Amino acid sequence: MDDSPPTATALPAQGKDAVPGSSHHPSSLSEIHRSVAVPRAASWLRRLLAFIGPGYMVAVGYMDPGNWATAIAGGSAFGYTLLSVALLSSLMAMLLQAICARIGIASGRDLAQLCRERFPRWVAFPLWLLAEGAICATDLAEVIGTAIALQLLFGLPLLEGVLLTVLDTLLILWLQHKGMRWLEAFVIGLIALIAFCFIVQLAMADPAWGEVLRGYLPSASIVTDKAQLYLALGILGATVMPHNLYLHTALVQSRDTAQDEAGKREAIRFASIDSTVALVIALLINSAILILAAAAFHVHGHTEVAEIGDAHTLLAPLLGAAAPVLFAIALLACGLNSTVTATIAGQVVMEGFLRIRLPPALRRLVTRLIAVIPAVVVTWLYGERGTAELLVLSQVVLSLQLPFAVIPLMLFAGDRGRLGRLAAPHWQLALGWSSAALIVVLNVILMRDFFFG
Repeated sequence: MDDSPPTATALPAQGKDAVPGSSHHPSSLSEIHRSVAVPRAASWLRRLLAFIGPGYMVAVGYMDPGNWATAIAGGSAFGYTLLSVALLSSLMAMLLQAICARIGIASGRDLAQLCRERFPRWVAFPLWLLAEGAICATDLAEVIGTAIALQLLFGLPLLEGVLLTVLDTLLILWLQHKGMRWLEAFVIGLIALIAFCFIVQLAMADPAWGEVLRGYLPSASIVTDKAQLYLALGILGATVMPHNLYLHTALVQSRDTAQDEAGKREAIRFASIDSTVALVIALLINSAILILAAAAFHVHGHTEVAEIGDAHTLLAPLLGAAAPVLFAIALLACGLNSTVTATIAGQVVMEGFLRIRLPPALRRLVTRLIAVIPAVVVTWLYGERGTAELLVLSQVVLSLQLPFAVIPLMLFAGDRGRLGRLAAPHWQLALGWSSAALIVVLNVILMRDFFFG
């Protein structure tokens, strides 16, 4: 690995695969790098539309099956109380993803590449291991969630569903072959399907909207109650996901933007709008899962619904026969969507940290098998209850790994030597570092309670 810091002055890009500051290392995701045209002389709206897409691919990670487990457990146990955590997590996510867009566009490098270039080996190598661990934890949640959806929709045994998820490699390869815009259209289409399913289910549940709104106000019990804190950290880990920070810094480079300061400023502005709007939609979907659990289960005395399968079973007698079907369809859509983005994030992390380019099929099989093996073992030994606990645990693991992605991100965001006048403004840095501090404090509290009771 390179231990020497890069020069502060960026070199001119040389060809499509070159990047500022590096004349010999390929750009992030070189097969899609600057592959989406941006009209220079078009209207503001047309130029904005050219940037719509990467934000939605990132937003997928904020509504993956891991979110379902924590949101259902939180809603059934504590009603609408943890909506404030979902809101805070989403606001933090909007800020951090906007910073990711800024760094990727301004530097022409993704977060993994910057970590390799700016940190010594003894720092960069553990960061790579933690990033890979985060992707494996994410993929584990997708494996379990997709398998549960297949079981709920088609009656497929859970173990067979886990093994069947290996075949989604074919879907990823087909979409990658079609191009970036096809990937984005696929993801946005499934997000629309998920949103529709939850709109219908919420109409059936008819929650008390006054209580819902009060749930967005913070409660001290979230910190003082260990059970709430555990689920709050699970929601945080399932919302602000480490691999998304690496992913977004790479995806924003798929747009063929002007490389002068004015062109980059416009690209940062449009990319930030894209990710913020997409994450607002993700917040609404995450909120819908928790609200549905609170309205359908907590209100009726079902306060210990921690498993997605149990939630599906209880929906029919409480809301009608259509509700569980919509629930399972939305879950399957979430699993498929997350499959796409986790694969690309794995590619970004491996190429950026190690400069190793694996064939997409091999990379996908490696990450999927790493996730499938523990899921198969737990399913075989403990059945559905074990997989539910593993699903929530995977989200807490993500929360514990989050500081090791957020802190480097913030260090690079304020690096005026590399980013110049495109470095993050002071208000953004202040809020970003505050978010990083909050994440670290919450994790310290969790570890203290875990080890010392």
